[in-house]
Amino acid sequence: MKKDLRQLSQEEFPPLLREIPDPPKKLYLRGALPSSSFKLLTVVGSRKYTPYGKAVVEKLISGLRGFPVAIVSGLALGIDALAHEAALAAKLPTIALPGSGLNPDVLYPRAHYRLAERILEARLPDGQQGGALLSEFEPDFRARPESFLQRNRVMAAVAEATLIIEAASRSGTLVTAKLAVDYNRELLVVPGSIFSPNSFGPHLFLSLGATPVTSSEDILKALHIEPAPKPIAERTDLSEAERRVLRALVEPRTRDELLASLALPASEANILLSTMELKGLIAARLGTIERA
Repeated sequence: MKKDLRQLSQEEFPPLLREIPDPPKKLYLRGALPSSSFKLLTVVGSRKYTPYGKAVVEKLISGLRGFPVAIVSGLALGIDALAHEAALAAKLPTIALPGSGLNPDVLYPRAHYRLAERILEARLPDGQQGGALLSEFEPDFRARPESFLQRNRVMAAVAEATLIIEAASRSGTLVTAKLAVDYNRELLVVPGSIFSPNSFGPHLFLSLGATPVTSSEDILKALHIEPAPKPIAERTDLSEAERRVLRALVEPRTRDELLASLALPASEANILLSTMELKGLIAARLGTIERA
């Protein structure tokens, strides 16, 4: 794993990282960074995660499969490792920023040495390398308590948005979240149980105006990525009448054409179309009706 280590030139730094007041002077890389077509999402959270937190990580990241999103995290125990694992499972690029250098003998935590190898071995659906290890520390630098806070600023700065999943009152996750706000990045937060101490951080930032996230679509919206509509057959939130309308709207149609194809009484059809427009399923534009 040591042989592919290289130092990036300033021009190779991720663009957003060059914008902050205190960018790294050096960056060392193993693996390959995703192309500029990908949006970076930093995912952080509690080391002592709950079953709820684990389920959230897996659900949200699996829902990003096929979209140009790369997952950034810190290789740490807990939510960080789960985020990398979920990205690998979803065939998404993932970037790990440990609080140490990248030489194999100092990589931290040691328990995740094999995870780091798997990140470097990952391949995207198109065959391109899908993972990277990134650090501003010298390759032989051993992690120290203060190096994690230094690393957190890079995690917050490098991505368009940071997603918080579980964080207790004393947590490095809170530092990363605050830095993301300081760097004018989008802060996304998954609400938690009111009975869990791991909800302290998420609910604090929600009260301060962070964006709540309850679905992968919320993440795509925050990253300004248009979600692909689900095939009608896979949707469970549609009535049979609504399915008929959507099937009839393979392409935009005038209202009269659509009503004729539905073969419903005019009053019933008008109520149906109005309801679907309020639900955001269809849209009326320039005299035609189309899928929203």
